[in-house]
Amino acid sequence: MMMDEKSTYDFMAQEELQSIRNQFPILQQEVNEKPLCYLDSAASAQKPLTVLNCTHDFESHDYSNIHRGMHTLSMRATAKYEEVRGKVAGFLGATSESEIVFTSGTTAAINLIAQTWGRTQVRAGDEILVSELEHHSNIVPWQLLAEEVGARVIMIPMDDDGVLDLEAYTGLLGPKTKLVAVNHVANAIGTINPVKEMASQAHEHGSVIVVDGAQSAPHMKIDVVDLDCDFFAFSAHKMYGPTGTGALFGKAALLKDMPPWQGGGDMIDEVSFAGTTYNDPPMRFEAGTPNITAVIGMGAAVDWMQGIGIKKIATHENALLGYATKLISEIPGVRVIGTAKNKAGVLSFWSDDAHPQDIGTILDQYGVAVRAGHHCAQPVMKHFAIPATARASFAVYNTPADVEQFIIALKKSLELFA
Repeated sequence: MMMDEKSTYDFMAQEELQSIRNQFPILQQEVNEKPLCYLDSAASAQKPLTVLNCTHDFESHDYSNIHRGMHTLSMRATAKYEEVRGKVAGFLGATSESEIVFTSGTTAAINLIAQTWGRTQVRAGDEILVSELEHHSNIVPWQLLAEEVGARVIMIPMDDDGVLDLEAYTGLLGPKTKLVAVNHVANAIGTINPVKEMASQAHEHGSVIVVDGAQSAPHMKIDVVDLDCDFFAFSAHKMYGPTGTGALFGKAALLKDMPPWQGGGDMIDEVSFAGTTYNDPPMRFEAGTPNITAVIGMGAAVDWMQGIGIKKIATHENALLGYATKLISEIPGVRVIGTAKNKAGVLSFWSDDAHPQDIGTILDQYGVAVRAGHHCAQPVMKHFAIPATARASFAVYNTPADVEQFIIALKKSLELFA
């Protein structure tokens, strides 16, 4: 039956898919005497050899601190580091490298916006619209800001398919709306949000829109100019790169007027005890020694993804999602959480027979790695009146066989609780 189901989905050719899998050493192992079936890429994707080798080679041959060093190693490291800024700008469709700020990831990027643009622009009585689908890192920074300045955080509701209510959104926008915060793809349930439409409406009311792109950057073509978002943030570790780094796109006019968030090296123009002047963006927001090796690895990950083709990655992952959704819907007592028609490769589900943490523990005995919990999206769980979900998330290296291993293991797991 599974073989018949497979033929209706647009998977990548088997030879090409196997070639991709061969580039991931970590996937060539068994877990609990079963082939590793890694379905937790929404938390962190695995790294291909090109990224692993790139970071190793950099630290073995070119490593030094960047900027200001006049010796060969420092100049080589600086050149490699700044080259990545151009790669990220191209990857996001930004018009200038100066619109790209390196951060430690999406969370740091959103906090940076809140503590720079937010603290200077948001005032008492202003309103910040935040979607019900958000990861905590795109909720809590705005709550902290609102508490500090006397603003209000207002939720943009979603329906029971996990789709934002755009009519409600339109009604919430008004003269007090200062900022809209929304994820491009919901990490907990995979909904793809209509960011371009939301940005257009926000701008009609003079509002700024902040987009959490942590889950869209690995899975779909990003064009920040076409989206017309004011800020866009992502993390490298979700797109086959290292942890501890990521980037923030900000429109040049906004970055130019934003004060620094952290003080230290590289973010200054001139320092004296009479006063300090600050560097231009993006350096103004990059105080201290960054995670240089991870940024170099992020550049390699961008190259690797573009080498395969973002469209090809998206097509394959959508096929995996469709196949898995069809098979899991045939299991009695299992409910898919998040049934938007427009989704990325995330499959969250709830079973009437077992808690998600128990499901995750038992699936691991069959070599299947999924995530269980609230996924740092407790408002989403509250909406669906459940404490948590089990979440399978797909990447380009996953196969139809992974889906089948997952479904077989899930059925066996649930039999224990029936």
